[in-house]
Amino acid sequence: MHDLDKALGDITSIREQMARSTEFRGYGAATLAATGAFAILASVAQWIWVQSPSHQVYSYLGIWLGTAILSASLIAIQTWTRTHRMHSGMADEMLHMAIEQFLPSAAAGALLTLAIAHFVPASLWMLPGLWQILFSLGVFSSCRFLPRRMNVAGAWYLLAGLTCIALGGNRALSPFAMGVAFGGGQLLVAAILFYAAKQGADE
Repeated sequence: MHDLDKALGDITSIREQMARSTEFRGYGAATLAATGAFAILASVAQWIWVQSPSHQVYSYLGIWLGTAILSASLIAIQTWTRTHRMHSGMADEMLHMAIEQFLPSAAAGALLTLAIAHFVPASLWMLPGLWQILFSLGVFSSCRFLPRRMNVAGAWYLLAGLTCIALGGNRALSPFAMGVAFGGGQLLVAAILFYAAKQGADE
């Protein structure tokens, strides 16, 4: 029994190592492009209904957190089905690896939002920049099993986040601050995935 347990443990370790050395193909370009469109639509909604984000904190958060939840749900469903189709027998290991890379930045973003909105609402203007910086960390963390050009998307989000913080005050809460950053960023991610898939098909 001990030898059997050891053999099963070795097989599990080998599968995990294989997953870590395999490019993850569970993200679909069309789905990521759709989340970019969601961000652009959310920025339009903010422009129409939230004229003063610093005085309409919960409306502002409602738009963007709702958009984030919708986007994350769409990505999660599509990634689960696509991973089982693309990676077959290693799907569970590949999904675990993808979640492991992005979960810390997502959790940090949620807790940071809660802390600022509840305890220091006057600092709400910092949230867009901090969200974008945390998202960039998730992208950079995932780059080792995604197409190499994904570093460009990570750099985009980092630069956008730093720009938001540098703007300061109400300018950082402009609809464009989130719409351009996440709309453009997700469309960039989609383009990178599409190009990588096309290049792989050509080879």
